[in-house]
Amino acid sequence: MNLEVKVSKKIVPYAEAYRKLQKRVDSIKKQKSRDLLWILEHPLTYTRGIRSSEKEVLDKKITLIKTNRGGKITLHNPGQKIIYLVLDLNRRKKDIKNLVKNIENSIIEFLKIYKIKGYTDKENVGIWVNDKKIAAIGIRVTQWIAYHGCSININNSLKPYEKIIPCGLDNKKVTSIKNEIKINIKNVEKNLKKIFIKNLKNI
Repeated sequence: MNLEVKVSKKIVPYAEAYRKLQKRVDSIKKQKSRDLLWILEHPLTYTRGIRSSEKEVLDKKITLIKTNRGGKITLHNPGQKIIYLVLDLNRRKKDIKNLVKNIENSIIEFLKIYKIKGYTDKENVGIWVNDKKIAAIGIRVTQWIAYHGCSININNSLKPYEKIIPCGLDNKKVTSIKNEIKINIKNVEKNLKKIFIKNLKNI
């Protein structure tokens, strides 16, 4: 599979990552780069997707970064793993639903390693545990190149979520792996890398 895999050990500012994603998309359009799987973390950042609303902001003092991904307002902070993808669906299956399902299944498979039962909700995008959201998914597709990806709450602080209505769901709560289990959370990047590399072969 023609896939570059990157794991960033240092926290990457959102704007920097966004620029690199856009650059990779443009390069793939010109058939000059491989597809990308990039695992990283962001500093505390609030982003708004193309379907977001001002009503989702509870604390008007926060800074929102506008992005072109799908979805609404969400949060990134240290301890949350971001899995960015840039995939040329012209060379794969031109099936966006299949891509989203693949990401969902990968997250569920990852959570299972830590004895957590994750599931999807037909009404709300993302992965859920005991009616609380543990992972968000946001994808954009241009000329059949899909990019952005998903975020999974590992051991990040959940308090900053109180300043927004995450993903526009005012009657839902968020959670993390740390919040759900009492054991040490080990080999996160290794497990994410292994699962996503394996499952991306089916796209």
